[in-house]
Amino acid sequence: MKTPQAPAMPGMTPLGITPEIFKTFPGIKILDTEPQTVSNPYTGVAIVLTPEELAVYDYVKGCELFGDYQGLQQGIEWFIDNNIKAYSVLLD
Repeated sequence: MKTPQAPAMPGMTPLGITPEIFKTFPGIKILDTEPQTVSNPYTGVAIVLTPEELAVYDYVKGCELFGDYQGLQQGIEWFIDNNIKAYSVLLD
C-alpha cells in the first residue's frame, strides 16, 4: 500500500524542494528524503537541515575542499537568503 503524502505547497516538489535550487546549482543532487542533523566541525554545534539545505551544504563543503571560491560564495549567499540560522551555525 502506498503511503499518502501531503500535497506540496505551490512552487515546491512533494519533498518540499523548490525547483529554483536546480537553476541556482546546476547538477546538484538531493539524495536525502528526510531532514538530517549536521554539526559544525569546529564548534560541535548541530542544526537540522532539510534535504535541499543538506545538498547545498555538501556543495559548499565540496567547493571549500576544491578551492572553488565562486561556488563557495554562491552557497554561502544561498544560506544567508534561505536559512540564516543554519548559516550562522555551520558556515559563519
